[in-house]
Amino acid sequence: MSQETLNPQARQMADESMFRNLAAQASAIWPQEAPLFRRYELPPGARILDAGCGTGEITARLAGLFPQATLLGVDVLEAPLRVARARHGALAPRVSFTQGSVFHLALPDGELDLTVCRHVIQAIPHPERALAELARVTRRGGRIHLLAEDYGMIHIPPRTLDPADFWPTAPREFGARTGSDMLVGRRAYAMMRALGLADITLDYVAVDTLRVPRETFAAIWEAWRDGYVDAIGQHTRFSAEQARRHFDDQIATIRDPDQYAAWVIPILSARVP
Repeated sequence: MSQETLNPQARQMADESMFRNLAAQASAIWPQEAPLFRRYELPPGARILDAGCGTGEITARLAGLFPQATLLGVDVLEAPLRVARARHGALAPRVSFTQGSVFHLALPDGELDLTVCRHVIQAIPHPERALAELARVTRRGGRIHLLAEDYGMIHIPPRTLDPADFWPTAPREFGARTGSDMLVGRRAYAMMRALGLADITLDYVAVDTLRVPRETFAAIWEAWRDGYVDAIGQHTRFSAEQARRHFDDQIATIRDPDQYAAWVIPILSARVP
């Protein structure tokens, strides 16, 4: 299959708005996610892959969490990798970044102690194939760590507009038109079971207005707005202007100190038997 077919959101992923988004998401999620990584009890000198690493926000945090580990960040797009190398070059050679596809990793079988994949499988077709490739490169007894976005797990009260009119209708239609499943978080457990993975755990991170600074939360929504409204207008029943109004309305709610908003994100882990 072509690069475009396997990465239908390549234009959005390479836009500077996504770089802002990855930074805001890392700030919002990492404090709740880091304790999940600590549970894995990795060996000294562990080999870790960050598949779909983007700008290396989490690769660098993992390097700090596991100071004796060797880390490889892989992304299909060169633009975010240039940012990753520029921002985190001081971590070389223990941390490196290379271009590659999550569907065809240029690594031997059983190479890794921990394989991490975050904010990826909702944006690609055939997520089960990507998970199978992650399992292939992970050693027996090693762990897979998967953050699986699901845009049906967004809870924002009505303001001028009702977010329930937008979520999950827009992402469901967007995914159908681009060959991806933007509600894949609810299917990730079943996909891991189908691969025969063991000791599956499922935790939830809450990006909400109690656990995350409102401006950090709002920055995620602003980046989505800036990077996606035109594509939403192309692939869904919503025009770009309608999508923009929904995002702006929700951003106002997120910033409103009298309101509560939340995006719940499944994070799964499994052992390769």
